[in-house]
Amino acid sequence: MGFLSIHILVVDDYEHWRRFVLEFLQKEPELQVVAEASDGLDAVRKVRELQPDLILLDIGLPKLNGIEAARQIRQISPNSKILFFSENRSVAIIEEAMRCGARGFVLKSDAANELLPAIRTVVAGHQFVSTGLAHHGLEALRNNAPRVSPVP
Repeated sequence: MGFLSIHILVVDDYEHWRRFVLEFLQKEPELQVVAEASDGLDAVRKVRELQPDLILLDIGLPKLNGIEAARQIRQISPNSKILFFSENRSVAIIEEAMRCGARGFVLKSDAANELLPAIRTVVAGHQFVSTGLAHHGLEALRNNAPRVSPVP
């Protein structure tokens, strides 16, 4: 892809999901997970300290939900890109997530096929919304960039 290294913070309160994501991302040489967090407050603290390129952020987090964490992250690290990954399919929540500065939203159920294309799209400066949300009235948010094909 041409990137030397993309530094990523993975934030999810479900440890088994974080492990899955970490193992998944380790297969890609340009992706480097620099830290992980299990709640929104810890995520904000780690972003302040590490200034990662990308934050993979769940919405349903303890102590500070993902949307509120994203608002704080935008203030303390405006160059970090935020990619939500959640099973929340509420149009209002997804729209709010995107309004608070996120560049993408991936459904966890679509992550195996869409997480890498989403990361690459978001890091390139474009928006990405899971294809699983296409029937939820989110066409206006969907991928204002050329579609990146899922990796086989």
